[in-house]
Amino acid sequence: MTRRISWTLLAVLVLAQICYPLTTGATRAGLTVATVVLGWLLSVGHALLSRGPRVAAALVAVATGGGFAIEAIGVATGVPFGSYDYSGELGPKLAGVPLIIPLAWTWMAWPAWLAAVRLTGGRATTAGGDTATAGGSGPAAGGSGSTAGRWVGRIALATVGLAAWDLFLDPQMVAEGYWVWRDATPALPGLAGIPVSNYLGWLLFAVLMMSALRPLAGPAAEHTDRRDHPMVALYLWTYFSSILAHAVFLDLPASALWGAAGMSVTAVPLAVTLLRARRGGDSGREAHQPHRPGVDATR
Repeated sequence: MTRRISWTLLAVLVLAQICYPLTTGATRAGLTVATVVLGWLLSVGHALLSRGPRVAAALVAVATGGGFAIEAIGVATGVPFGSYDYSGELGPKLAGVPLIIPLAWTWMAWPAWLAAVRLTGGRATTAGGDTATAGGSGPAAGGSGSTAGRWVGRIALATVGLAAWDLFLDPQMVAEGYWVWRDATPALPGLAGIPVSNYLGWLLFAVLMMSALRPLAGPAAEHTDRRDHPMVALYLWTYFSSILAHAVFLDLPASALWGAAGMSVTAVPLAVTLLRARRGGDSGREAHQPHRPGVDATR
């Protein structure tokens, strides 16, 4: 049931994102709002159905509540992102912050966390009921590496996995006029109109968010299993589709390059881990097939 609902929401989300370059003006703004709401429902719904109310409540408290708080502080003081203002195109505001903005933090925080867990040896339940390291990678896979080291690596990957998404998001939203920076210097090469302080602010809040998520969510947030496939797919879809959209459809080649480089820190190892796990699973199934005399004589 969890996977079916998650896959259905993901399919609707992907369809909405595919339609984005085909729209303009108010229609595009409305589609943006709908996409963020879908993403929030997908991530929070998955956390609730796969791990229970404690994890879902922790995600909402840290990402949605924390996201609103940091954005309200940012709009009012310019800390930690820099001075900026939101337009009125993203719907109603509270304390100068469109209500969908903290939903966007939540949307990508959960898949970024699960990707990091997968890459750092989160335990997964296998089809046979045993437990094994997800993907066979990470410190736990080889029985080496301290718990503290694994925790630090997990927080780092989750932080970069979330914060690097803004290398796609901010240039796209600024180009649409959904928010504007009062002082956009210094900026990354090719990304004029957005100060470097914005990305540093994302890193700062992301590390605080990810550091708080595990203690509040409890041990259920420390593993991955087959129920998390839709979230892994969401993360990789976001990565590869954003590169394509920015490079081809949105005329934002610089953000395509910056985003591809930034999110690759988490996305590329994740994709490699999944491919290796799939090949290992195929090899295992082949090795356990019964020998058939005559048919398999050449094996």
